[in-house]
Amino acid sequence: MEFYAYHGCFSEEQAIGTHFNVDIEMEVDTTISQQSDNLDDTVNYLSVYQTVKKEMAIPSKLLENVCERIANTILSTFGKIEEIKVKVSKLNPPLGGKLDAVSVEIVKTAEK
Repeated sequence: MEFYAYHGCFSEEQAIGTHFNVDIEMEVDTTISQQSDNLDDTVNYLSVYQTVKKEMAIPSKLLENVCERIANTILSTFGKIEEIKVKVSKLNPPLGGKLDAVSVEIVKTAEK
């Protein structure tokens, strides 16, 4: 997923914004939905995207905070998800040299 957002420690980043990529991997038991072919029996990817988009619109200083918020919100919203991996990448970060991206990735397991 690609977003334009305002995350960063520098005031310029918070004012001007930049491009981010968000990668999500979810572990879900799809046994029922494989047979039923019913969206209600699995995780609706559109709803996941909308959740990530909403979280990306909330400015944060640290990518760690963005990852944590996304993971927690998705896990608490979609009960079928057993584990989630969230990776947020800031493209072309202002670090004084040529870098494609900096990334933070976290993995969280749903509480049962």
